[in-house]
Formats: sequence, C-alpha cells, structure tokens
Amino acid sequence: MSLYRNAVWLVKGLKEYTKSGFQNASKSFNASDLDVNISQRSFMITGANSGIGRATALAIAKKGGIVHIVCRNQERGEAALKALKEESGNENIYLHLLDLSKPREIKSFGENFKNSGRSLNVLINNAGVLGGDKREVTEDGLETTFATNTLGVHMLTQELLPVLENGEDPRVIIVSSGGMLVQKLDLSDLQFEKMSKFDATIAYAQTKRQEVVMASVYAKMYPKVHFSSMHPGWADTQGVQTSLPGFYNKMKDRLRTEDEGADTVVWLAISPAAVKYESGLFFQDRKPVPAHLPLAWTKSSSEEETKLIDLLNDVSKKF
Repeated sequence: MSLYRNAVWLVKGLKEYTKSGFQNASKSFNASDLDVNISQRSFMITGANSGIGRATALAIAKKGGIVHIVCRNQERGEAALKALKEESGNENIYLHLLDLSKPREIKSFGENFKNSGRSLNVLINNAGVLGGDKREVTEDGLETTFATNTLGVHMLTQELLPVLENGEDPRVIIVSSGGMLVQKLDLSDLQFEKMSKFDATIAYAQTKRQEVVMASVYAKMYPKVHFSSMHPGWADTQGVQTSLPGFYNKMKDRLRTEDEGADTVVWLAISPAAVKYESGLFFQDRKPVPAHLPLAWTKSSSEEETKLIDLLNDVSKKF
C-alpha cells in the first residue's frame, strides 16, 4: 500500500504541484477575487520571515492589511520586519517572537495577545519543521515535529479563538502539504516513539495529515470561524532547499515560486469567494480538493478524528 500511495502521489505531484501545474490551474482564477479592501483587517502569520509565510505576509501588507508576523528567531524576525515594511510601504506590520515547539510560550503569547486588546481576523498557521535523520525532543520532552506542526498549531489556534470569534469574518488557515496524502491518521504513535528507525519525512507527512484533520474537526466545533487547510504545491523555498536537498536538486527547474506557493493562502485569507465554500475543506490552487488519494485507504472515522483533538487537549493541559 505504501508503494501504491507513493506512486500515485508522485504522478499527481508531477502533474499538479509543479510550476506548470500552477500555470494550468491559474487559467481559471478570477482576478477580482483579490480585489478587496483589507485595510481594517488584521492577519497573523506564523513562520513569516521566509518562504511561503513571508510571501503571504508581503502580499497582504501590499494590500494594506494589518500584519502580525510570528517568528522564533529575533534577528531573522527583525530583518524580515524591516524588509516587509520597505517592500510593501505598509507600517502596520508587527513582529512577535514565539517558538511553536514550546507550549508554555504559546500559552503566554496567547494570554498576552488577548489582554492587549488587539483585534485579529485571520490566523495563518504556516510555520512548520521537517527534522533530520534522528528523532529529536524539545526541552519539554516532546518530539520536535509533533510539537511544532501539530501541538503548536493546535494550542495557538485554541488560544486565539476567543479573539477571532469577536472579529468580523474570522478565518483560520493551516498550511499543510500534499505529502500528507500518503499517510493515514495514526493515533497510536503521535510522537514517533515506535518507529524502528526514525524517518523525518514520514513524521512530517503524518503531522501534515493531522493538520488537515484538525481543520476539519475545528470546523464542526467552532462554527463562528471559517477553517481551511491547503497545499501550496512544490515551491522553491529555503526550507525545501535545506530539508530536502535531493528532491530540490532533481526538481529545482520545475518548482513554483514562493509567490505561486502562497497564492492560495492569500486567496483563502482575503477573498470573499473563499468563505462561500463550507468550513473545514482542503484546498489546492484556489479550489477544494479531496484529502485522500483514490483507493489509498487513508480515511479515518469521525470518532478517530475527534479523538485526535482530545489527545492534543490532554497534552496541552500538562503545560
């Protein structure tokens, strides 16, 4: 089954996830979807100092939105803040330092943001990590990929929901990955302790499957907010170059630009057309697409999907 999933996914990826895939899909885009006034709307983007996150932040800033960029490194964050202001001509961009692998930091950050009185209309959960050859744990004893990509996204979303629900047209977007299509939700090993040999790519794909499930379950739990998850395609980002050098060297001439990868994130964040779709769907190139490959046996029951949220809440309570 693993061979089948990977083969079908690769064929799909070569057709749809590349630069040519974006160019084909973009022929059906409605340019007026992004012709909106967002000057009074507030957006928070994690991992906004590089890659898809930075491209998203810049596009929204250029349109006049109030932008909160969330970065874990102060030096890179400050450099991104300065550059984004210069490139967009927008001074309403604010830097927040936060490491999403650290639950206590997330809790503190959420409390401080709620108490600040600031508004928030859109949360874009973009930050993520793809680890190395060995399983790594944080100072809290959490596996790093799970801590950042799954628990961190869950906790930040939960912390900011009260602020979002008080705003107009609130949205939460989770930047997932097409790699999740080869994974079935596995609740038995959330922190990859049972892997005979740690595989960072599988761990990453599993957390990205979890993110898609989370968006779907959140949609049922919090009807006031529009949730979506999405796949940006295969984009030429620093993260891909660093984490997947073999893939990058083979595919670099066919990869999307960062702006092309960010296009659907921006569309989901600002377009009135996006919220005409029901909450909780998985998007690719401005349209909802199946979250499962045909005949791949990756679907989970609603009970299993709800249990994921229960398990994340249990871990969160420890902090």
